[in-house]
Amino acid sequence: MRERLDISAYFVVGPENTLGRPVPEVIRAAVSHGFTCLQLRSKTASARELIKLCGETACVLQELHKEDAVALLVDDRLDVVLAAREQGIKVDGIHVGQSDVPVSVCRKYLGERAVIGLSARTNELLDYVRHADTSDIDYFGAGPLHETPTKRDCGRGADGRVITRSFEELTELHRISPVPVVVGGGVKACDLPALKATGVEGFFVVSAVAGAENPGRAAEEMVSIWRKS
Repeated sequence: MRERLDISAYFVVGPENTLGRPVPEVIRAAVSHGFTCLQLRSKTASARELIKLCGETACVLQELHKEDAVALLVDDRLDVVLAAREQGIKVDGIHVGQSDVPVSVCRKYLGERAVIGLSARTNELLDYVRHADTSDIDYFGAGPLHETPTKRDCGRGADGRVITRSFEELTELHRISPVPVVVGGGVKACDLPALKATGVEGFFVVSAVAGAENPGRAAEEMVSIWRKS
């Protein structure tokens, strides 16, 4: 999956994001309408609930014949990835932040074929990306583009302020980053042409699809705009 990784349309979702709708149904809608990468993220679900969700999501991807095209990642929880794999569930990798399990540990336990994403540091973002060791990571996740209620600490600096990203800064980030960059944080369909123009490899969303009245229609609109921009 590392060789085929496509982060152009990246969906982050967990049970707290879907307005009470089953997560696999919302994932099915997103992938059916063009999303290319999935991240399961929940701060409320137990390990067993997340493992079960991994299995259900893997089944959805298999039914859609997308198991070898759409990467299935888990946020933060190396234990969940390992336990799911132990049960024979195809989980392709993990996304971690600066305070999570170190990337080198993830690579050690998940192997060379796993996908590993890393949230780029909020403070001194460009300087960090210039000097970061990217030998074990496959992409940076950056943002937020806007403040977002789905992750209120996203982009929060040491002084408590939320640091959002300008399109000019993202253009420079793309220019200097040694690995692909996916950008999110309150991203809406109207943002996509300007975001695509920065050169970054993809966008990620939670609410724009998971919280939409019709997730499939919302997903289709965003993928279409991105591809045409």
